[in-house]
Amino acid sequence: MPELPEVETTRRGIEPFITEQIIADVVLRQPRLRWPVRTDLAELLHGERIIAVRRRAKYLLLETAVGTLIIHMGMSGSLRVFTSSNVPDVLKHDHLDIVFINGSILRFHDPRRFGAVLWYIGTIEHHPLLAKLGPEPLSDDFNGSYLYDRLNKQKRAIKIAIMDNKNVVGVGNIYANEALFRSQIHPATSTLNLTSTQYIILAEKIKEVLQEAIIAGGSTLRDFVNSDGKSGYFQLQHDVYGRVNEHCKICGQLIEKISLGQRSSFFCPTCQK
Repeated sequence: MPELPEVETTRRGIEPFITEQIIADVVLRQPRLRWPVRTDLAELLHGERIIAVRRRAKYLLLETAVGTLIIHMGMSGSLRVFTSSNVPDVLKHDHLDIVFINGSILRFHDPRRFGAVLWYIGTIEHHPLLAKLGPEPLSDDFNGSYLYDRLNKQKRAIKIAIMDNKNVVGVGNIYANEALFRSQIHPATSTLNLTSTQYIILAEKIKEVLQEAIIAGGSTLRDFVNSDGKSGYFQLQHDVYGRVNEHCKICGQLIEKISLGQRSSFFCPTCQK
């Protein structure tokens, strides 16, 4: 599933090509995604200019003067831009094209159809999908003091807590595992048992892991591709995720796996006590 670094990589990939471009048409081939896609998108968006391409959590926000198109890539979706001279044949799971006046196309591909394309008029922060989200992990609002104040009275495993979008957005399973390893914190540790210093370190490591993943183009698991159609390669740098029974890069101990919140959690029993 595309996580925050993959979505941010996609945002940066498509932004230069579609910002300030005027929409000529929307070709909708499959309206049945996670939520039904409005069949009148072509009428609603015709003649509108993309004035900004932003990201909130794992949602891409294509802003126009009258409203915002919210795109979520689901489990296996991707967005790619094609210029007028290199538009490929339509594939089975190419569900939607946004066609611009200059002939370029933004194409949404989603084999599992768990993604979403929603149109919203109004203050985007008030949309029900966005209204209760926590701070962005790479923003100044997210730091060790915030994390301590937010979590030190909750009683839950720290890994589950940092994956809760109400506490902080975009820290998915891969990056939660990696940040906890770098912080030397066992994923099952109770939020009540961490010190303020540990929260400071954890916040720093979350930022560090996500920034490195964005630079590396994200992690490719199963079928994520970025806006160029190329795979990300942060998975080559994973310290613990997916490495059960492999040797820890720090101490040589075998990486172990447990289940927390129905998600696999990888850790080093020596480095993360």
